[in-house]
Amino acid sequence: MAQTADKPGCNFLDKQLSVALAHLLFWPVFLIGLVADLWSKSAIFNWLSPQVPQRYSIIDGFFQLVIVENRGAAWGIAADKTMSLVVISVLAIIVVFAMFLFGRKLQMVVVLALGLFAAGICGNLYDRLFNNGRVRDFLDFYYRDWHFPAFNIADSMLTVAVFALILMTIFSPKPQTDVTNSDSIP
Repeated sequence: MAQTADKPGCNFLDKQLSVALAHLLFWPVFLIGLVADLWSKSAIFNWLSPQVPQRYSIIDGFFQLVIVENRGAAWGIAADKTMSLVVISVLAIIVVFAMFLFGRKLQMVVVLALGLFAAGICGNLYDRLFNNGRVRDFLDFYYRDWHFPAFNIADSMLTVAVFALILMTIFSPKPQTDVTNSDSIP
């Protein structure tokens, strides 16, 4: 039984989109996200590179802009494994584009998450390919001597996409099954 907008628990975020509307959402999210990531990395690194120290406090004791080049993936995992990380990124972007282009049930949250995934993967892949295998990070949250690993806009988009899909999975209404078939009742 298909759910309609007047049923409880159903909302616009889990509504199935037309292919045209899915493309109108996905491509701008992807392109704007990618441009925002690459522009922000370039702007921050160009601004802070000549400064000593190479940081700028936004909220003293909590948040600053810094220059960090990560030779690995999240939290430095697989450091100096550039070729492996490039291959994984290329495979991941192929999977994301395939899911978007060939997916059957294109829900708004899924389309937006795939756009964010694509932008984040491509932003960090660009760095790996054109920055000697290093990803440029600049957002630094800290408390006293403890620092959360520095990250960038691409990492933020990837994180938001994962959380959006997790929340959608948890809070989406379960599909209702049709039990009117008397042949299956013992």
